[in-house]
Formats: sequence, C-alpha cells, structure tokens
Amino acid sequence: MSKSSARFDAAFSTLAASVESGRIPGGVLGHVDADGNRIIRSLGAAQTVPLSRPMRDDTWFDLASLTKVLFTTERILAHAEAGTIDLDAPLTSVLPDFRHYNPDNWERKVTFRQCLGHQTPFPAVFPLYTYGRDPDLLRTFLLQHEFAAGPAVYSDINFMLLGFALERLAGTWIREIDPGAGFAWSAPAEAAAATEDCYWRHRVLVGEVHDDNCSALQGAGHAGLFGTASALLDFGQAKLATAGPEALIRTPLSGRRTHGWERPYEGWSGGEACSAATIGHTGFTGTGLWLDFERGHAWTLLTNRVHPTRHFDSGIVALRRTVGDCINAR
Repeated sequence: MSKSSARFDAAFSTLAASVESGRIPGGVLGHVDADGNRIIRSLGAAQTVPLSRPMRDDTWFDLASLTKVLFTTERILAHAEAGTIDLDAPLTSVLPDFRHYNPDNWERKVTFRQCLGHQTPFPAVFPLYTYGRDPDLLRTFLLQHEFAAGPAVYSDINFMLLGFALERLAGTWIREIDPGAGFAWSAPAEAAAATEDCYWRHRVLVGEVHDDNCSALQGAGHAGLFGTASALLDFGQAKLATAGPEALIRTPLSGRRTHGWERPYEGWSGGEACSAATIGHTGFTGTGLWLDFERGHAWTLLTNRVHPTRHFDSGIVALRRTVGDCINAR
C-alpha cells in the first residue's frame, strides 16, 4: 500500500467514526495526489428523513460557502484580469446605487478587494430572508440598508454584494450565469445529499439551496452552488496546475485570508500538517476543499452534517482538522 493510500485510509477512518457515532449521517472523502491519482470513497446516508437513501461517491452536495471561491472569486478575478473592474475601486463603480442616498457613508468606499478578503465592517450575520421573499426587493433593500460599522469579520454580505456586481456586469440573474464545469445551481433530489428540515420552508431540503438568504434572493454570490467530490477534485487539480505563486488566490490579504480563500493559521480547518502554501475553504452544510501547492495535492470532505437539523453538535470542526492531518501525515 502506498503512503498516499494509507493516509487516505486513516482520514476515511475518522469520517467513518463520525458516521458510526451518529454525529453526521454520511459523507464523501476525495483526494488527488501530485501525480493525478485520485481516490473517492463514501459511506453512510445521503438522507435519513422522511426516507432513507445511501450516500454514493457521486452524490451531489449543496456546497454552501464554497460558492464564494469556486464561483464568485473566480469570476471577480477574471473581470479584474480582463480590466472590466479594478479590485481597488469601490463597489459603486459597478453598483452606483449602493447607498446612494448618503454619498459620504463608509459603505460607498468598500472595494472589491476588501470584500474578497472579508476586510469590511459589515456584520457577520444578517437575516435578510426575514424581510420577505421578493428577490428584486431584497436586493434593493440590501443595497440601501444602513449598517453600523463594526470590526472586520467574515461576512456573507461581502459576497452577496460581489454577486450583485456580477449580475450587473452580466445583465442577468446569478442563476443564469454558467456555474462552471461539473457544477450546478440545483441537483436532482434522488442524487443529492439532504440538508435541513427547514422550519420556514416547511420541508426537508434536497437538491435546493439550504442557505436562507440565498433561497430568498433566488441566487446569490455567497452560496447556492452544487457539485460532487469529482467536480471539486477537478477544480482543485486545475488550480494546482495553473495557479502560480503570484496568483491572487494564493496572495495573502491578512493573516488568515487570501483573495477569497483561507490560508493556514492556528486552528484552521485544514489541520496543522499541511504546508504553508495551502489554501482552503469550508461550507456551512458540512463541505470543504483544500489545495496544498507545495505538495501538489488536494482533498475534499463533503458531509450532510446539517441533516436533518443544524442544531446539533456534529463535530465537523474537529473532523475537518483531523482529516487534514491524516491526509498530510509524514
């Protein structure tokens, strides 16, 4: 058995332990090494209520905040490279109506780069969906809402606004924009991992977006993408081959972040054994993708840890870190 296979087996054993203990219904682990060899393995249940279905290697997952890096960051950086936008220009260069009733407020000075790095004063959480379900009205509401400036934190609002900018540039809804090879904005229920039994949509969500704000907006830049482990490894393999040291997704913006992605820090999701040249991101539904450019490999852990409820200690934080440590063990 190769070292790579032994590491994968150790990582998969930690996932199996989480499933067997009842902390998560099921999951898929995938890895591609520097030579392009890949392993994908699944176990557990894709759904437990109101019916039971097994997890499969090709199960589709609601990728949640992985949308930020797989879709939104990619397209914003492509626009910057093409000269369509200036990353250091304010969002108002594309969204001139953003807080336009008060031209001197701080929101109108927020730049694309600051949003990519979560370096803005927006609040960490904002329940936009509680203001209604009209997507046009909600977009207008968010663009005009007065936020109290706070410390820079990870905030979905950054990527909602970047998504609005992409819609303006494309002249269409975000769900009408090509999500990229292997990805989609929804998935067939019979092929998808279930997420939450939603208290305000009154059904178990299967193949439709879990994120409340994204659902109400009918598509957004911070969530909504669906994909399989194979699609994530394809994406990771492509980035490992093309994103050199000067690539913005590898360029630090802070001690924890690059453009869109996270970089290693004490306690981060990728574990302590990866190289300093690793980037990664996670999704609230229980998903994650990590790319180690020094060692030339990528891994993805996909779970349905919010099924049937998010209000349960799934142990996902420790699981992600342990999987990363196993995959990167010397």
